[in-house]
Amino acid sequence: MDTTPDLLSLRIVRAISEHGTISEAARVLGYSQPALSQHLTRAQSRLGLALVVRSGRGVRLTEAGRALASHAVTVLNAVDAASAELAELAGLSSGTVRIAAFPTASSTLVPRLIRQLRQQHPNLTVNYVEAEPPQALQLLRDGAADLAITFSYPEDRADPHLSRDGGHTTVPLFTEPVVLVLPDAHPLAKADSVSLADLANDAWIAGCALCRGHLLALCNIEGFAPEIGLETDNALAVLSFVSRGLGVALLPQLALTSLTLPEGVSIHAPQPSSERTIQYVIQPGATRIPSVATTIATLTALGGAAWGLKDYPARS
Repeated sequence: MDTTPDLLSLRIVRAISEHGTISEAARVLGYSQPALSQHLTRAQSRLGLALVVRSGRGVRLTEAGRALASHAVTVLNAVDAASAELAELAGLSSGTVRIAAFPTASSTLVPRLIRQLRQQHPNLTVNYVEAEPPQALQLLRDGAADLAITFSYPEDRADPHLSRDGGHTTVPLFTEPVVLVLPDAHPLAKADSVSLADLANDAWIAGCALCRGHLLALCNIEGFAPEIGLETDNALAVLSFVSRGLGVALLPQLALTSLTLPEGVSIHAPQPSSERTIQYVIQPGATRIPSVATTIATLTALGGAAWGLKDYPARS
């Protein structure tokens, strides 16, 4: 019996502890379910201990599995840091970087970023997956992403970046205003600035969970709860709904930069005004990995100026 766990087993039990099923653990780790199950079976045989047991439709960790999972984060972070330092010493000119970013970034920031990286660093492999901030941060924690491009709203108590067990570094890139979208037929469509309080009786269209929470918070400040009948994180769909008079909505400015406004839509500054911060998030020691450091430098150089947005001051 060998009680020394291998690194993949550590990653597996950590993923199972966070997601509850082998299929989901396989997905976030980038393995097929049969391959991951086979590795887990071999690991249990070698260790002489059961790490998981069936529980309903999923699995749960045994006492041995929980013990292993409790050490997994510390061990894996140390291994990743060591790998990063070795890569730095080796001066690698190639490698792979895995990026996760929210949907609006998919049509704005990310295409420019990947194009720049491929032009300037042809030996660098870039993998990309679209994910809202909570999911992108989970991919980062699971070791399935090297860099997450996310956003956050001020005073958001549910902001996933504030999680105490995150162990990550968040660096702001730029801020963008949040704008109000009204149908042209709306009584306030000719106004430059519109108070949200004047829209208390309107039907609202909400976005992703974070955007919806921000809408609720702003409306609460104005003393009302919005009537939300339609929800989508697709900015084009939001504009289409509004153009047909199906509701009013808040949208981040970045979402409008890659779209052509349909007829029947007007854009306004809401009162109270609001903005959100675009940022990147990495794990400790990630900047010592050449592929990640290169990606960060390129992303920072792009900034928000290309979209008329306010960059954060460069860090010294």
